[in-house]
Amino acid sequence: MIMKKPVLSPNFTIEDIHKLREYNYEITKDMTDKERMDYYNNRGREVQRKLERMKAANV
Repeated sequence: MIMKKPVLSPNFTIEDIHKLREYNYEITKDMTDKERMDYYNNRGREVQRKLERMKAANV
């Protein structure tokens, strides 16, 4: 069973970091090394595209 995505506080506390780490662990714990690498690479690319769109919007 996959955990629900954690709800983070507006102040982003240490507890939020713990929630995110636990969530990421639960998602990736049964993945192979290749699956885990692909998961993190894809997530990183999503963030990079989002940052590029935000940057382009501010130009």
